[in-house]
Amino acid sequence: MNNIFITGIGTGVGKTVASACVTEALGAQYWKPIQAGLQDTTDTQTVRALLSEPSHVKDELYRLHMPASPHLAASREGITILEDKIVERAQQFQKADQPLVIEGAGGLMVPISQNFFTIDLIKALGARVIIVAQNYLGSINHSLLTAMALKQSGIPVIGWIFNGDHHSNEDDIISWSKYPRIARITRARKLNKEFVQTQAELMRPALQQLFSA
Repeated sequence: MNNIFITGIGTGVGKTVASACVTEALGAQYWKPIQAGLQDTTDTQTVRALLSEPSHVKDELYRLHMPASPHLAASREGITILEDKIVERAQQFQKADQPLVIEGAGGLMVPISQNFFTIDLIKALGARVIIVAQNYLGSINHSLLTAMALKQSGIPVIGWIFNGDHHSNEDDIISWSKYPRIARITRARKLNKEFVQTQAELMRPALQQLFSA
């Protein structure tokens, strides 16, 4: 399957904006299968508002009100999240000539159900991964643990997208992980379609080369 999975080294590192930029750059479809926390604007709504082709955005399969890990929110709300159902829906969205960008919740070890984690979903989807990182105290550790888990699981990685201002940590993470840099998304003075289109144009050459490799 022609799937790209966007994961992060943690929560709040900029996966949604990165997903929008990757989707725009590749002319792909976007899908976040599980949304936990419906009090504010959802990630799906955010991406739809940022893309030049809003019709490329697919609706969530599971919408959970509680802002918590999917396994906890689903349990509290009496919902059973099924791996097979997610994979089946991804197959329905799949097009031979158009990638499907799938945004995960948090990092690799976020529990989706009692015995099923995000990293297990990536395997089930047969996806290649883009890792989104941001510089903060502890980010090297989180980045390298993420890279290590993906390597040990045999999951193919396209590369890194970094959010925010450049820091030397970024270069060290590239060197130590042996995964290439796709792009760095600068801080947005105003997050809108124009910003996403600019970032998409900047990352498109590297992204297309790495994605087709």
